[in-house]
Amino acid sequence: MKRIAICYDFDKTLTPLDMQSQGFVQDIGMGIDEFWEEVDTYSVDEHIELNLTYMYKMVKAAGRVGKKLTKEYLNSLGKDIEYFPGLDTWFERINKFGKDRGVEVHHYILSSGLKEIIDGTSIVKNFDHVYASAFHYDNDGFVDWPGFVVNYTNKTQFLFRISKGVFDELDDGVNNAMKKGDYFVPLTNFIYIGDSDTDIPCMTLMTQFGGLSVGVYNENMGGKKKVEKLVKDGRIKAAVKADYSEGSEIEKVVQDAILNIRSRK
Repeated sequence: MKRIAICYDFDKTLTPLDMQSQGFVQDIGMGIDEFWEEVDTYSVDEHIELNLTYMYKMVKAAGRVGKKLTKEYLNSLGKDIEYFPGLDTWFERINKFGKDRGVEVHHYILSSGLKEIIDGTSIVKNFDHVYASAFHYDNDGFVDWPGFVVNYTNKTQFLFRISKGVFDELDDGVNNAMKKGDYFVPLTNFIYIGDSDTDIPCMTLMTQFGGLSVGVYNENMGGKKKVEKLVKDGRIKAAVKADYSEGSEIEKVVQDAILNIRSRK
């Protein structure tokens, strides 16, 4: 069977809000806008990478209210994540559509959010691998340092890892030369689904290598003009509403891509 890899951003692609805004921010007694404005300001003022800044601010904010950050606590936040319509049956439907047509579909997360929270979600079981930022924990199980950081530019490395089947984040075998027929999934058989400027490097790479890039937008929160501009600029091939229901625009786009991949020699 031919293989296809569908790679997803997480925040505002599969869920309407940033994952930290769906439990953590409320637990530390801050408003959503207040927390993210503090992160943005501190990142600029202290010249710290934005994703490292939000991780730092999570630790500091939790400390202010006496909440200890543990892996178990962060995992528990995943159970309250809200998803866009149709996502609960999306993976089963797409997998079946592919299988019925001789195409094996694999799903991956590429996110600047926290792996610990994603690992606690109801949908994590559908993904072959989750590439996301993560904390390190001390001997007592409390966060003491960033363990791994994913940002908008280093996201692209995971496309190559998936393509070559070198899935471990620290395996430098991803740089090894590989014969065309040995790739786990050729980049031409990729679909990347994202929502924002932070996805542009991955989207552009997909377009350059013959894969499909899809921009999704939340109809209730705007964003349509932004992804439509990405289509106009040649960064992505399609801009669709973030609705994964049966018969939705994105389902038709992905189904068409599967049929196209199946028809290639």
